[in-house]
Amino acid sequence: MLYIDGEWRGAQSGSSFEVANPATGEPIGDVADGTQQDAADAILAASEAFSGWSRLTAFERSEYLQRAYQLMMERKEALARLMTEEQGKPLKAARNEVQYAADFFLWYAEEAKRVYGDILPAPRSDQRFLVLRQPVGVVAAITPWNYPVSMITRKVAPALAAGCTIIVKPAEQTPLCAMEVFNVLHDAGVPAGVANLVPTADPAPVGDEFVTNPAVAKITFTGSTEVGTMLAGRAATTMKRVSLELGGHAPFIVFDDADPEYAAKGLSLLKFLNTGQACISPNRIYVHDSVSARFLEVLEERVGRMRAGNGLEEGVAIGPLVDAPSLEKVDRQVQDAVAKGARLRAGGTRLMADGMDRGFFYAPTVLSGVTRDMEIYNNETFGPVAPVIEFDNEDRVLALANDTTYGLAAYVYTQNLGRAMRMFEGLDYGIVGINDINPTAAAAPFGGMKSSGWGREGGREGITEYLETKLGGFSI
Repeated sequence: MLYIDGEWRGAQSGSSFEVANPATGEPIGDVADGTQQDAADAILAASEAFSGWSRLTAFERSEYLQRAYQLMMERKEALARLMTEEQGKPLKAARNEVQYAADFFLWYAEEAKRVYGDILPAPRSDQRFLVLRQPVGVVAAITPWNYPVSMITRKVAPALAAGCTIIVKPAEQTPLCAMEVFNVLHDAGVPAGVANLVPTADPAPVGDEFVTNPAVAKITFTGSTEVGTMLAGRAATTMKRVSLELGGHAPFIVFDDADPEYAAKGLSLLKFLNTGQACISPNRIYVHDSVSARFLEVLEERVGRMRAGNGLEEGVAIGPLVDAPSLEKVDRQVQDAVAKGARLRAGGTRLMADGMDRGFFYAPTVLSGVTRDMEIYNNETFGPVAPVIEFDNEDRVLALANDTTYGLAAYVYTQNLGRAMRMFEGLDYGIVGINDINPTAAAAPFGGMKSSGWGREGGREGITEYLETKLGGFSI
């Protein structure tokens, strides 16, 4: 179903599309297939609701977000199970995501009350300057499949807190999760038209409406750099504001003074989270040659214990990839690396036993001896493959880490405070984890540099993406 102007309804075309479980291939639901006209209707509803919503006090808007947080927490287990069925991640990871998603409602319930103005000194005695921050207007959001709940709340919560209204187009692979998020908003009493949902099997017409409709003031997108670049270019023709959270190609650097066992444990937890399908997942693992043997030994041992399968089963750590093209891409990169001299230390095959042939499972994989001429070195994998590269020089590894068009996340393991600070300052990435594999939270700004995007989500910076700054000059 579509959620437009406070009501659930079918698509104007009457069409729907099927959603399947990537672990089993079995259908789990049918969803209304939104059209460009449905998107236009949602934008109209958001436009008409904007005046009333933006005029509420920050305290009133905060109450809606607090109720949404409470409802999401009450429904945490049901939401997590749906996510595992629809997206594939293990149930434990799905529960963690629901908590993370709910945290955005709670954080921005408070940040709504922290949108401050300013009184500035003026050069004339009869003049006063006042600065006011107001909502930008109607927001169109496009969200991804890999984090199908938290990537919605990370946009919806600050938009609503700022006083904006919003239309969300969720990923075609995970619309059921999006519908449950909007059930939360509906049951929290969010007024009609303030938040709208348009799922579709064909994103192009809906996206076209978003970028061309003059009522839309801002586009926010999480997804590939290619699509984000296209949206930014088209949005510029009508001067829409744009926030983009795009691809990554994260380096993970282990220095000679680090504990290789601790670093290998951290890498195994981070690299194989969500089956490697995360924009902040490490893609180039640089390990100092003096500690690489022990690092690889521990990594192989940990990867060997990882169990793949349906995420609803106890003990499963590796879920399926999202679809067949993703599976083919991962295998192509692994085979290319091996053909060019990389050593396959674990995995390297599609998993077919125990019913996994019905889904898109790939064995957690470790490669060593990876070199710059390999595809996996140069392109984001988005899968469960850990490519290890040895190094012996700090300046050299910093240059190698920065030698990419991406700049989202980077990770460093070292016990040297000076080196930690040099790497933090020197790495051209929006997020840097120093001995930390989870440098994210609702209270922290999230976003990248270079081709990894524009703007920040989360933290106090996240709400500013939905605010305009207005100056008033008063002569008294």
